[in-house]
Amino acid sequence: MVFAEALAERARPIARRYFRTPLTIIDKADATPVTLADQEIEATLRRAIAARWPEHGVLGEEQAAERPDAEWLWVIDPIDGTKAFTCGKPQFGTLIALWHRGQAMVGVIDQPITGERWVGVRGEGAWFNGRPMRVRPRAARLSDAIVLMTSPDLFAGARAAVLDRLRAACKGVYYGGDCYNYALVASGHADLVVECGLKTVDFAALVNPIEEAGGVCCDWTGQPLGLASDGTIIASASRTLADEVLAVLAAA
Repeated sequence: MVFAEALAERARPIARRYFRTPLTIIDKADATPVTLADQEIEATLRRAIAARWPEHGVLGEEQAAERPDAEWLWVIDPIDGTKAFTCGKPQFGTLIALWHRGQAMVGVIDQPITGERWVGVRGEGAWFNGRPMRVRPRAARLSDAIVLMTSPDLFAGARAAVLDRLRAACKGVYYGGDCYNYALVASGHADLVVECGLKTVDFAALVNPIEEAGGVCCDWTGQPLGLASDGTIIASASRTLADEVLAVLAAA
C-alpha cells in the first residue's frame, strides 16, 4: 500500500502540469484518446516499479505488458477518463492496482487535481485521504437509486435493451465520471455503478476500495472480478442492490 501510494504521488504533479493546458490528443487504434500526460505517467510508474521490484509484472494502458504471468502484477491506468481530462474536467483518476496470483490485493484511485485518494487493501480496510471509509450504511433499493455510468454508448447493440431495462427499473441515470463514480460508491456518496466494455486496466484498481469499504464488485453474472473478466461490472453499496441489478440484467 505504501509503495502504491508513492506511485500515486509521482503521478500527481505530472497530471497537474498538463491539466487545462493545450494538449495534443492522439487517437489510438481502438478510437480512444491518449495524451502526453498518459504516456509520461505510465512511463514514470513503470520505471519506479522496475527499480523496486524488477521481478514483478506490469500491465498498463499505454505500453505492452511486461511479465503478465508474474506472481505479482501491477495494473496501471495513468489517466482513466482521458476525455474528461482533455476537457478540463476533474472527473478522471490515476488507477494503480497490485494483484497476486489473480487476486486483487491493493487498489488506489487517485484524483490529482482535487487531491482526493481512495485506497483499499485486501483484508485490511479502505481509506479516503487516510481516514477509514465505508459505503452508505443504508443503500437505496434499485427503484430509488441513481445509477452512475460513463456513457450510454457503452451499451451498444444487444446491450441497448439492457440499458432500457435498467432505466425503467431505477430512479434515474447520471452519465459521466469514469473511475470517479466508483470512488463515490466506496466513500459512501453514491449507491451504484453499472457498466460494460471495460478493460482490465479500467477495473483492476476499483475492487479493493469498494469491497474493503463494505461494497460489492462483480460482473453481470454475479461472479467476482478477475484479470480475465469480460468487462461488465456492477459496483454496489450492498449485496441486495447488486442482486436487484442482476435480476434486471438477466430478464428476458
